[in-house]
Amino acid sequence: MGFEERLAQLGALKARAALGGGHDRIDAQHQRGKLTARERLSILLDPGTFEEIDALAVHLNGVEEDERFYGDAVVTGWGKIDGRQVCAFAQDFTVYGGSLGEVVGEKIAKVMDLAVKIGVPVIGLNDSGGARIQEGVGSLAGYGDIFHRNVKASGVIPQISVIMGPCAGGAVYSPALTDFIFMVEGTSQMFLTGPDVIQSATGEVTTMEELGGAHSHISKSGVAHFSVKGEEACLEEVRRLLSYIPLNNMDDPPFVDTGDAATRRLDDIASVVPAETSLPYDVRDVIERMVDNGEFMEVHEYFAQNIVVGFARIAGHAIGLVANQPMYLGGVLDIDSTRKAARFVRFCDAFNVPIVTLVDVPGYLPGISQEYGGIIAHGAKLVYAYSAATVPKVTVILRKAFGGAYDAMGSKHLGADVNYAWAGAAIAVMAGSQAVNIINRREIQSSKEPEATRARLVADYQQRLEHPYIAAAKGYIDDVIDPAETRVKVAHALEMLRGKAETQPPRKHGNIPL
Repeated sequence: MGFEERLAQLGALKARAALGGGHDRIDAQHQRGKLTARERLSILLDPGTFEEIDALAVHLNGVEEDERFYGDAVVTGWGKIDGRQVCAFAQDFTVYGGSLGEVVGEKIAKVMDLAVKIGVPVIGLNDSGGARIQEGVGSLAGYGDIFHRNVKASGVIPQISVIMGPCAGGAVYSPALTDFIFMVEGTSQMFLTGPDVIQSATGEVTTMEELGGAHSHISKSGVAHFSVKGEEACLEEVRRLLSYIPLNNMDDPPFVDTGDAATRRLDDIASVVPAETSLPYDVRDVIERMVDNGEFMEVHEYFAQNIVVGFARIAGHAIGLVANQPMYLGGVLDIDSTRKAARFVRFCDAFNVPIVTLVDVPGYLPGISQEYGGIIAHGAKLVYAYSAATVPKVTVILRKAFGGAYDAMGSKHLGADVNYAWAGAAIAVMAGSQAVNIINRREIQSSKEPEATRARLVADYQQRLEHPYIAAAKGYIDDVIDPAETRVKVAHALEMLRGKAETQPPRKHGNIPL
């Protein structure tokens, strides 16, 4: 065979691989409102940068030549996003429904290993019917190999999962082990057991969308972090997320010259935050005024809405923001909000993203369901996450910080580097309206005018204890500031902390209260 014939043979094999399951199955994929694996990668990655590997990998055992699908049910390789290197894989639903067999498992494991070796993020585009039953335990081994690599890569390189179709059974554990999960509204689902199995086992009737659709996972379970309408828009959001995070745990987040001066004051902040601590407001209004050009990428937007987390920039440098949200449940901490915030803080710490915390918290949510649900252990996760974090940590108390929630929300006592409080902020064991009911109960009960006595005692408590100056006197607060100076103060603190170095005692790892 001559050289030109060999090239022709190679071209034919690669063209066959590029077709996946063939024209009919590609058309069926499009009719479902879904793109093919290669179409998705072309949107995700910078034009002309994708280098495919293992396009000719094939399952040889017992498969005739004319029945072989070269590349099998996944497309793997590397490329660039905004000029920065990444590795990626995209499951191909046109080949055996994207099911995971031995070849697919080996290909995904190989590209994950490559990502760790070169220190770049790995992005998985999931669209699969699950394990390939015909290949038996070999399929299960493939899943196990991927899970193991997810764990080994955790905290070393960013791992992002994009659910673009079904993801069921054991397949869901790999996305759950990654850092962020994106879902496409209407066409993606995740569940351990499908509606039919649930109905036969428990009698509960549900649908695939109700059970495992994007809305369910971003608002109820908290399994997914982002839900986006349309595949192209979803992949653009993945690109946007990567603009805030480093390539690996030894790298720094990318700097972007936003043109927004660090010295910009927040002169209208008083119109956003009511002075009365019981009145609600949207903390996003504070965040958007504080960060560069008002650009904030919120994470877990619809889950545990009493706390807000996400990425932004100050003076061009990426930060992770954690903020109590008075619009929901008064901004209290509960089981879901502490889990949500703790995981976000852990990610920021793993990947060198400074943490800015905005505090306006009345305490922990009381209730039997919270106690039985394990608020003690779950609440401790947030304490653990802040305490363990060694990245720069700057905290601003906006209006109030009461009780144990004051400690948990990035306090000086958990290792925060710089702590500010707005003038007028209240820092105490509890609010005066609650405190006098405990410490002055007898005096109020024996008074001829109990309401007047109670009001006087509350006012006295607030004047003596419900302010930031006791904490400032003890050094727990580094400065009490004009709210309009918040951005300036935080920007200067972060600049000062850029060279921060903190070492931890030698140990294999801590035992976070999971």
